Amino acid sequence: MPIAYRLAKDFNVAANIIRAQIAPNQVGKMVLELLGDIDQLEAALDWMRSQEIQISLTSREISIDEEVCVHCGLCTGVCPTEALTLEPSTFKLNFVRSRCVVCEQCIPTCPVQAISTNL
Repeated sequence: MPIAYRLAKDFNVAANIIRAQIAPNQVGKMVLELLGDIDQLEAALDWMRSQEIQISLTSREISIDEEVCVHCGLCTGVCPTEALTLEPSTFKLNFVRSRCVVCEQCIPTCPVQAISTNL
């Protein structure tokens, strides 16, 4: 089912696909960032639930342990929103929390396990 298309066409909700693991006729997982009017977002969520799509609204945040981080920059290469960047002058990791969509792609990339999620 073309979920992102239906959200845009039927509910005027923009769906930014952050990560998707979907195969035809199988259970899959998709991380979406939804943008739109709050009433339209609620209607879109209700529609997805009526289609037996399980929804988990994220309240988690990415956490970086500054004492463990070695500022290697590997996480910056997988961050789709550029919430993780290296400061050009110091080569220190810079994390802009407001840009993070908690896609969690950075977590398995970190070689020293300095990145995790918090509730």
